Amino acid sequence: MKSMLRRALSHFFLLCARSSGLSYGAGLRINGFCRFSGTVQLGKNVHINGCRVYGQGGVTVGSNCHFAKGLVILTQNHNYRGRKLPYDESIIPKPVVIHDNVWIGLNVMVLPGVTIGEGAIIQAGSVVSMSIAPLSIAGGNPAKLIKSRDQNHYKMLVQDEAFH
Repeated sequence: MKSMLRRALSHFFLLCARSSGLSYGAGLRINGFCRFSGTVQLGKNVHINGCRVYGQGGVTVGSNCHFAKGLVILTQNHNYRGRKLPYDESIIPKPVVIHDNVWIGLNVMVLPGVTIGEGAIIQAGSVVSMSIAPLSIAGGNPAKLIKSRDQNHYKMLVQDEAFH
């Protein structure tokens, strides 16, 4: 009974996401409420357990990415150098790019203009305000490098197409 309900909810969340004009590859799974604004492009085998995208800067996500519940992605800033205080009506769009095989933990915020490199892992509760290098394990506020994944192990798994 639980699995039937889980599948029905997942199907409902997927239908809601499709109605937002989302572009995505095969194997998309959405297991929690999502709100997408602007242009959002997802690769293949992307799993999202709840996400909100705000702004018009755009988001590009590679393949085999997994996002825990509570992900927030911002893709624009207010213009504080404009004609009014604290900011004017204009916005500054800044796209967010998340490369292949990225795992983002629970309740993470990604700020405008950030790129998260291939194979990176972002620790739960992090605020990603600067770009993260490939194979990095990063966390905190602001998110900083904690350590790196083993490059040979990572390459072997990619070569074997050992994707979850």
